[in-house]
Amino acid sequence: MSDCFFYRNLWWDKGEFSEKAKWEEVTLPYVLAKGIDIEEYERRIENFNIHGCWEWSDGKIIIYELPSMPHEVGIGAIAKEIVKRCINADGTDAEIYNCGATRTRDRNRGKEADASFRPKKLAVNAPHGSNGNDRPWPNLVVEVAYTETLDHVEEALKYWLSPGRAHDCIIVKIDPVPQDQVPVRMRVWHYCISDRRTRRIPHRTMHEFGTQDGTGTALNIAQGQCIINISLDCLYHDFKQPNLPAPPIQPNLPAPPIQPNLPAPPIQPQTLLPDPIPLDFYFVQRAIREMFDF
Repeated sequence: MSDCFFYRNLWWDKGEFSEKAKWEEVTLPYVLAKGIDIEEYERRIENFNIHGCWEWSDGKIIIYELPSMPHEVGIGAIAKEIVKRCINADGTDAEIYNCGATRTRDRNRGKEADASFRPKKLAVNAPHGSNGNDRPWPNLVVEVAYTETLDHVEEALKYWLSPGRAHDCIIVKIDPVPQDQVPVRMRVWHYCISDRRTRRIPHRTMHEFGTQDGTGTALNIAQGQCIINISLDCLYHDFKQPNLPAPPIQPNLPAPPIQPNLPAPPIQPQTLLPDPIPLDFYFVQRAIREMFDF
């Protein structure tokens, strides 16, 4: 076991994810390092390009999710669905930006989403921003769990949907299977802070979108059957409207009557995008299955 600890430590010391560490035998969550400040944590995840695997909590580096194909392909497929649905806003002031696994922090925790999205937003009051200063939080966050437990998914949900942070959160749980086998059970939940009535937010939508459910019953999911709908009011929460310049005064024309200073007409994302935006998890299941079909 001392050899295993040595090779596991290499992930923290050198960013090397070694098979000799026997990560498949690790019980998660796993404490990788202790006594680490958040600046050192952020420096190493940037230097080693470690995204979505490490979290910082009260001086500890904790692993909740290990790298795997179902996890990474699932994230990519969901992000592709969101980008595809928002493409008509590209190049406009209402563009939705893919913030990926941008680092976030509060006093006690440092965390990255698997994927995150928002339009241009106003700065927030420091130190309540996503960077511990004034950077806005994403409006839509995606978390995909494969080796990660549902207990930790619940903790992640509380982190993202704490007051003043993200507006909507999509949680996906893919039940793990032996290496090189195709995952069969996949679930997705959609949460929105608009549904908050108590400290606990109920899920707005839930789908079983795998090829089997929890009882082993076969599922035959068709396109359009497992849809998560994201309202534009949620996706554009705290959207920063552009300041449009006043029209130029035309020469040799009588001066126009003095008008009060009226705000610029807001951009209406509804003219560019469907409301709500439908995300079809049939394509997420398909992407995961196709990656094992060789």
